[in-house]
Amino acid sequence: MTPYARRGVHGQTVEALARRVLSGDLPEGSTLDLVALQSELDVSLTALRESLKVLAAKGMVDARQKRGTFVRSRSDWNLLDADVLRWQFESDRTTDADSALLRNLAEVRGIIEPAAVRLAAERRTDADLAALDAAVDAMGQDGSDAAHAVEADLAFHRALLAATHNELLERMEMVIESGLAYRDRIVHSSPHSEDPVPAHRAVLDAVRDRDPRAAEAAMRALLDQAGRDLDRIGGSPEIGGSPDIGDSPGIGDSSDDTERPTRQ
Repeated sequence: MTPYARRGVHGQTVEALARRVLSGDLPEGSTLDLVALQSELDVSLTALRESLKVLAAKGMVDARQKRGTFVRSRSDWNLLDADVLRWQFESDRTTDADSALLRNLAEVRGIIEPAAVRLAAERRTDADLAALDAAVDAMGQDGSDAAHAVEADLAFHRALLAATHNELLERMEMVIESGLAYRDRIVHSSPHSEDPVPAHRAVLDAVRDRDPRAAEAAMRALLDQAGRDLDRIGGSPEIGGSPDIGDSPGIGDSSDDTERPTRQ
């Protein structure tokens, strides 16, 4: 996903407006003074209106006759939108809502990724394995900086969702990746985090062996480690690993261990 700030004046205006909303400079319910914003951002009124249309499409602002353009309640925002997620995690202000969002995303990962890895173990192709191998190898490179480690981790989880060969699960990358990138920037910048390679390697080995149960167990262990890392460095209190949902079957689970045909 290319951030709006890399898309010229229009994109920079969208970014500036979004960050003002997230920072509270433009609080929920407030009516926007378009003339003042036009002057402050040094853009044309047309450019400002076009940028506000982007935020309107994401549920962040709206326009009404007699009231004008106003900031909508957070409950109206499209929180699953990749840009809205990114803006929240890049905000300089940390609020209870932001902490709750990170907890929510951790819970979403705990539900989606263990189920997704079961499908990946059943459906993975050689190309999928190559992508996962490359990501783990990159993760383990000596001397790599935090940015490199973050990108390698994102590549692994992206490849894992792709290995499910389920288009809807693949689209969940947008939700998972924003929270994961934020967590990774905190964790990989700290000297106190656990080595992530063994946990990721365990997931990869189970997927390679086409063992859904082992893959799910390895993923839950990985998520638990991720929660411990955050707790250890105080990145986000009270965020743990995967939710405890017992031994209920996951997506792709069957009532027995009979091997089903798989795609190569």
